[in-house]
Amino acid sequence: MSHPESPDYVRTSLAAAMTLGFEQGTFFRGAQLYCINLLLTYRNGCAGACAYCGLKRTRTSSMGSGEGSFIRVQWPTYRLDEVIQGMKSARCQHVERVCISMVTNPRAINDILVINKKIRASLNLPLSSLIAPSTTIDRNWLKQLRESGTDRVGIAIDAATPEIFDELRGRGVNGPHRWDRYWEIVNASCEVFGHSNVGIHLIVGIGETEEEMAQMFQRCADLGVGVHLFSHYPETTPCEKNLRQTPIGQYRRMQMLRHLIIRGITQFGKLSFNSEGQLIAFGVSEETLREQICTGTPFRTTGCPGRTLEVACNRPYANCTPFQAYMGEFRNYPFALQAKDLEVVQRQLWDYRQDSVAPTIEVAENFIAEGD
Repeated sequence: MSHPESPDYVRTSLAAAMTLGFEQGTFFRGAQLYCINLLLTYRNGCAGACAYCGLKRTRTSSMGSGEGSFIRVQWPTYRLDEVIQGMKSARCQHVERVCISMVTNPRAINDILVINKKIRASLNLPLSSLIAPSTTIDRNWLKQLRESGTDRVGIAIDAATPEIFDELRGRGVNGPHRWDRYWEIVNASCEVFGHSNVGIHLIVGIGETEEEMAQMFQRCADLGVGVHLFSHYPETTPCEKNLRQTPIGQYRRMQMLRHLIIRGITQFGKLSFNSEGQLIAFGVSEETLREQICTGTPFRTTGCPGRTLEVACNRPYANCTPFQAYMGEFRNYPFALQAKDLEVVQRQLWDYRQDSVAPTIEVAENFIAEGD
């Protein structure tokens, strides 16, 4: 039997498959997924070789065949028609967005247009596209993407510096991606879709210092684009750099800082760092910092909005296991934080340990006692 390929087939995140009713399971603490995430799929997979990515072409278990995992979870393959019918069901009444992710494959630029049009003809939902800037993408294609139904574009730059980008995504791994090319497409996307409708994906913990990530946040804020933040979550197959899961304190500080810089509450020039490039002052008063922490918003998932939600693409447990979340190490909270969550994140914010460590017994007992 030939491998099912896009545009007739797509892969879905496990969370989306559960929401659609295609897979069994429940979400920890009653979380709900508000965006159906779809991924293009091909027999020969993705041409990228990104060192930290489960889709890379050199991975021993073929992602092109639909086997194995991506971000440590299964991404099962279904007929697009089946997915569309699932989104029409009562199970998905709460869903407020669809996001379609390309892979680096020459067929993807046409197939995403076909899929967009088919979804748009059947569903009245906003569409996001996570695009892979190849040499064949240009301003005219971006216009076609917009005309096919996409209202927001995401671009996964991932790395905070050109050196890390080149080492992990470009020449360092014999990969096709180039830093300057990605930024060309960011700028072109801003022209076609509007700055506020472009989001840049960044991964914390792939070799950058906190100071370097802070500079990237400021660059994005100055450009007027959004930042969708991820904590590095090592795949089950080895990464060439043997990168570990991002220390929780580092991620908390970067979540907080992204929130403050993107909202114009602070600026890079007001920040303070220690000799290791770790953030030690946010450039705001203690009162302002406390007020922003207590909203809980900085620690929630960042992504594209829905019709009523500030963030529809909330990706429950995409950066950690449910067990880690249970033990107090949520990476991106997929719902509003409770008082006990705020207590935990405030302690984690000032944790400067370099390794990602197990939650304290105190935190674990607190969560276990709640019986969530």
